[in-house]
Amino acid sequence: MDYYKRMADIQLEERLNAFGAVLIEGPKWCGKTTTAEQLAGSVIKLQSPDMREQYLTTAASKPSLLLQGATPRLIDEWQDAPVIWDAVRTLVDERGLEGQFILTGSNAVDKSKIHHSGNGRISKMEMLPMSLWESRESNGTVSLTELFDNPQMDIAAVSDMQVEDIIFAACRGGWPATLRLKDEKSKLMVAKDYFRTVCKEDISRIDGVRRDEKLTRMILRSYARNISTLAKKTTLLADVSASEEMTCSMDTFTSYVTALEKLFVVQDVEAWCPAIRSKSVIRSTPKRTFCFLFEQLCIRDLKAYTSDIDSHIGYYRDKYGLEADVVLHINDGRYALIECKLGSSEIEEGAAHLCELQRLIKEHNKTDLQTPIREPDLLLVLTGGQYAYRRKDGVFVVPIGCLKN
Repeated sequence: MDYYKRMADIQLEERLNAFGAVLIEGPKWCGKTTTAEQLAGSVIKLQSPDMREQYLTTAASKPSLLLQGATPRLIDEWQDAPVIWDAVRTLVDERGLEGQFILTGSNAVDKSKIHHSGNGRISKMEMLPMSLWESRESNGTVSLTELFDNPQMDIAAVSDMQVEDIIFAACRGGWPATLRLKDEKSKLMVAKDYFRTVCKEDISRIDGVRRDEKLTRMILRSYARNISTLAKKTTLLADVSASEEMTCSMDTFTSYVTALEKLFVVQDVEAWCPAIRSKSVIRSTPKRTFCFLFEQLCIRDLKAYTSDIDSHIGYYRDKYGLEADVVLHINDGRYALIECKLGSSEIEEGAAHLCELQRLIKEHNKTDLQTPIREPDLLLVLTGGQYAYRRKDGVFVVPIGCLKN
């Protein structure tokens, strides 16, 4: 199968040019190893059935032997021999060269066996599941970078994706393993099996703590019921504990959620709290996110398209109902206010929210010259519709099926 280019390709190459080693982190099955292999000079896979025992025995006695080979040398599933981390750090110091090693694998590592942070030697980068542009479903006719660089530009583009296609893509997830599958049922089975594996195996393997499969399912279902809401932990816990079949303490609940965060299955979005209203008005609870549904698909793609510029995702919501589903900050200080609206009928409401929030910031800057707030550089409504255009009020309407980096 042809390799589908990833946003992580450029990021990995840049980090290899700056650091002796790079650790690629991210959800299971998102393509970390395959992407790393594109730049690797040699590869060693510690979970190879034919060589595993020999590799682990060597790692226990002289781990530096496993690091010999053409560079960058990829060590896949390095966490099976945690001593590899310190061996890589040491050899990077000795060689004094960039681009020596790539490490891939899960977060299920015994950190007590690691004696050095690797700071300055081993760079950590996060890889995401495939965006619609990477899976070649978005036609890429609208560039997010160009919108930031020229917010006065006019755009005119048409998405090739129907709403049904986007809903299916959100449910299927961005797993590269689905690319070679021809029918929709098989593609959805990959997502279902991912969910099952997380609940049955990964939740316990990530840190060696035995956890209950049924409770994991109930917690994830509670997240799904409260997706894109500001539900507090106590609300989620009450939802889980509502069943007579299961009881759960807050400590246990927190332990499960922490494990799911390490697996990159749940990643909450923090609030953006500019000083345009009183602190009691602006909601500051983290917004609950999950792997699926339209807003989550938009967040995934936005993060992917800005992964090389150190972006940060937040949200804004106050008690009056004014909101921005996503506040996208990029590393040079610019930011975008973004609403995610699957249906075309919701575009007007989304644009009105963005314009009102922009107005409040301008009013604040007129009355408080001591603490001005940067005005948004981009107002954007991401939609499941087909047409991309710039409204008279300056808000861009862009189908997610048109967007690229």
